[in-house]
Amino acid sequence: MQIASTADRRRQMPMGDRIRARRKALGLTLQQLAHLSGLSAPFISQAERDLSVPSLVSLLALADALTVDLSYFMEVPDGGTIVHRAAKPRHIQADGPVDYIDLASDLADRKLDIVLMRVPPGHAFPTGQRKGEDFLYVIEGDVTGVVGNTQARLGPGDSLHFDALHPHGARNTSDRDAVLLYVGTPSIFRKAPDGVIDAGDADA
Repeated sequence: MQIASTADRRRQMPMGDRIRARRKALGLTLQQLAHLSGLSAPFISQAERDLSVPSLVSLLALADALTVDLSYFMEVPDGGTIVHRAAKPRHIQADGPVDYIDLASDLADRKLDIVLMRVPPGHAFPTGQRKGEDFLYVIEGDVTGVVGNTQARLGPGDSLHFDALHPHGARNTSDRDAVLLYVGTPSIFRKAPDGVIDAGDADA
């Protein structure tokens, strides 16, 4: 009889179970995780029971508080190759209206993310900050980027490159989809060699 590995079992876990498992592995209460992440305890409780699907920004906050990469929570598809084919886009499954396509290969310890984003009209990315560097290049549409005290209107061909420790955000200010190329380091989507970030064997 074939026994599923820990990594295989974790791949099959719903997102809520993964959040709960990691929280318990760290010995955190809901209130403690809420304090660390800046999210409310009731919201985290709903997320753990899969009654609410966290946005990408909320998942980033949880990942930082739980000291895991974003890929621990998300279904980041396996590429199995260093070549990315336009005919086979690798969509990153995340809640919200933004379509994310992973352009980077699945190196076990990759240092950066390369993501193509299609952002609907009027959508705004909440202000965030983290250790690292971010680069944003506008392919189509118009966006307003904010980094620290600097605000810039960006059109096709314009870009931003900045220290991600500065509070930053962006909004699609056009009446059509904006297509953006994002490059950031360190990676928040990278996988461990087995495809899943190890969070220990804590029960859900």
